[in-house]
Amino acid sequence: MSPLRTTVRNTQAGPVLTVAGDLDYNTADELRQVVTDLTLTPGQRLVLDLGRLDFCDSSGITTFIVARNHATAAQAGIVLVAVPAAVLRVLRVTGLDQVFPHEPGLDTRDRAAGG
Repeated sequence: MSPLRTTVRNTQAGPVLTVAGDLDYNTADELRQVVTDLTLTPGQRLVLDLGRLDFCDSSGITTFIVARNHATAAQAGIVLVAVPAAVLRVLRVTGLDQVFPHEPGLDTRDRAAGG
């Protein structure tokens, strides 16, 4: 079991929240608190970088919904990046892949752009 670790990097487009370790019943409240403490302004985009996420249960998925609701309330967008295959499968089965925009990892996108 990996402890949950989060880091926030503020960019002009909005915060990038990196989530690493295990996101489950025992750690979901911790991530919820980090997300709801983020200040978002209209037009920004909250990025949840899940590339280092080792495990995610239904409590974690619920936390993603909390993050989406927080962004929507601030008139901001949200995107999931580097979504692990198991999490993406759950999003597809539940139809949440239609609710959450998702993209390849930030590192992959940066290399593709030549940066």
